[in-house]
This record gives sequence, structure tokens and C-alpha cells, in this order.
Amino acid sequence: MSGHSKWSTIKHKKGALDAKRGKIFTRILKEITVAARMGGGDISANPRLRLAVDFAKSNNMPKENWERAIKKGTGELEGVFYEEVMYEGYGPGGVAIIIEALTDNKNRTTPEIRSYFTKFGLELGALNSVAYMFTKHGQIIVDPSVSEDKLMEIALDAGADDISYDEAWVITVKPSYYQAVKDSIDAAGLSVIESEIIRSSVIKVEIVGDKLKSFLKLMDLLEDNDDVQNVWHNASYSEI
Repeated sequence: MSGHSKWSTIKHKKGALDAKRGKIFTRILKEITVAARMGGGDISANPRLRLAVDFAKSNNMPKENWERAIKKGTGELEGVFYEEVMYEGYGPGGVAIIIEALTDNKNRTTPEIRSYFTKFGLELGALNSVAYMFTKHGQIIVDPSVSEDKLMEIALDAGADDISYDEAWVITVKPSYYQAVKDSIDAAGLSVIESEIIRSSVIKVEIVGDKLKSFLKLMDLLEDNDDVQNVWHNASYSEI
């Protein structure tokens, strides 16, 4: 698996998480709770909540689980208050890293994240120390068996920016058009493997050898942390 491709990068980011179903469920439920608290419990009127619920469904989460999380977010049920926190820094080999977390105790999470970087002789950076290198966009992965002509007609007409192929169809779209494109693909009955809003960078840092081993160990530490929701980086590498 090559770290050079968009889709392979996402697969690596999710690989460790998907192997631990309990952890991924916990992270989805946190996101649903926060989305409902910030934008209300109406899925059709809250894009962030809709995205989180779609992700819950794609992971076969029971309906009663995510419905309960929505009620906790809106205050209908008692629940934990989660705070959104973002950390930035440079990893082994000078790789830029962004960590998105949801925590009920920032005084616990921040030292934990800092300790992971310290382990490799690194430090967390200041706000926007690396975030300026990344842009947000929607990414929708569609089954490779889908006809290219049909996919292009549907996705581009709905507002997609680009369609490429990397083991599956990769649709890139601005966040503002993401839901319209996703809805059009769903309405056409096309098989979506995965979809989400991601951060990516055109500035790539190639790492090999010991730097790559250290980088992958750092990724494992971050992905194993229950408060970490997403980890984005600009590393370019080939799997060990």
C-alpha cells in the first residue's frame, strides 16, 4: 500500500481504528453528540449531524445507539459535555500533523498528546503552525465497478470538483457541495464505500527508514487514544 495516494492514505488512517469496533463506535457517538449540541437534533437541517449519522449507519451501528447520542446532545437525556480540541505539530522526518479530538477533560488529553510527541523528541506546535498547509474538502469513495461515464455525469452535475481512480473511484468536492453530491450518488443507487470531510495537503514530505518507523509508531499512539477523532498528515511513503 503506497502512502502517495489519497485513498491509500485514508485507508491507513482508518486501518487501526476499524480493527477496533468499540473504539470507532465511541468516536462516532461523541461526534453525533457534539453535532447535535451545536446544530440541533434535526438530521435534515444539521449537515454535520447528518454526516455523522451516515457514518454510523455505514459502520452498522444500531439505530437506538445513535438516536440516544442525539438526545444527549440536545439535552433530552443526560450526557457528557465534550469539547473540541485541535493539536498541531511536526512529526518524525518533518511531517506536518493535525490531530482533532473530542474530550471531556482537556487537562487529561493535552498532556497525553504532548507525551506522544515527546517520546520521539518532538514538541506540539502553536495554533496554525501546520494547519495553513491543509485544506478541507469532501471525499467520497465509490465502488470501482460503477461506470465511469455514469459516475461523472451524476457527480460533476451535482458540483464535484474531480473524479480520479485509485483502487476505487475517488470523488473530491468542496465542503459546501459535499452533501448535494453525496445525495445525488445515493439517489442513483451507486455503492459508496466511504465518505467524509477530510484535510489534505499538496505539500508532501517523503519519509523512509527509521523516520518512517517512528512516524508509524506515533500514528499508532494517536489512533489508540480514545479522545482522538482524526489524524491528518502530509507524509509520503511506502508501507514497511
